[in-house]
Amino acid sequence: MTAVKIGVSVQSAYPRSTDPRTGAGWMIERARVAQQAGLDSLFVGDHHATPTPYYQNVAMLGRMIAEWDARPVGALFLLPLWHPVLVAEQVATLACLARGPFVLQCAIGGAHGGFDEFGIDARQRPSRFEQSLDLLRRLWSGETLDASGRFSLRGARVAPLPPEPIQVWIGASARPAIARAARMGDGWIAAPALPPAAARDQLELYRNLCGEAGRAPGRAVLRRDVYVSSSEEDAVSVRRGALDAGYRGFPEEAIVCGSVERVADLFTEFAEMGYDEILVRNLVGDQKRALSCLEQVGRVRELLVARGVASGEVPR
Repeated sequence: MTAVKIGVSVQSAYPRSTDPRTGAGWMIERARVAQQAGLDSLFVGDHHATPTPYYQNVAMLGRMIAEWDARPVGALFLLPLWHPVLVAEQVATLACLARGPFVLQCAIGGAHGGFDEFGIDARQRPSRFEQSLDLLRRLWSGETLDASGRFSLRGARVAPLPPEPIQVWIGASARPAIARAARMGDGWIAAPALPPAAARDQLELYRNLCGEAGRAPGRAVLRRDVYVSSSEEDAVSVRRGALDAGYRGFPEEAIVCGSVERVADLFTEFAEMGYDEILVRNLVGDQKRALSCLEQVGRVRELLVARGVASGEVPR
């Protein structure tokens, strides 16, 4: 069992009633508290044409990096929705702002995740994704490119180039997508709705597919929606409320909610399965509770370090 990392994916979506500046401020504050809590990585997501406020990844992460240090940072990009030259430029610039490694999280996106609004045929998602990722890596290596296919490029190049290699983690849950992650990624991100048994099975599938592709497995990352409380009674209440509301359609076993000790036990199980990193996302939207939860996740990490499950090294 390798030392597991505990990172944070900061919530980008907020209720329509939230003041626009307040929501953006909350994201910055959560990044600051996650840094102070000693969490290992910082990420934001990607979504478009939403009916409620969703703060966009490049602008928000550029500001949030100012609250961070040399630990890894990154953003999700739904690559079929973005022109690869634009992604290459935006990511390279973000990587120049970051004081440590930059991670491109990427996925093909859901069939109804903005494709109609962008005028893109959702059936082209796999081919657009694969061509885009190939072009991104070539652009970041300094090539000047002509290309045809789903994306057309003529004499394309980017500057500045990333100051160090961009890591690529691919989110995937269906078998063909996991096979793509095994074939093309530096890591694989498992879906947050997976119950523990399914998370174990999908990790085994990913490793087997890496073997079929003739590649060593990359970083195995598991997303979890989490609420950690100093009060077990409070944690039980939040869990019950989330389940009663049908939280995102998740099965009960996929939701992580409890005391520091309880959550540390669950994270230990994932580490023993072979996951290298757990990315937490706040289960509750209330800012006071969200900040308290991030502080408690920091205590979970400290307990995992004491158990020898996590590394005590935190670059500053």
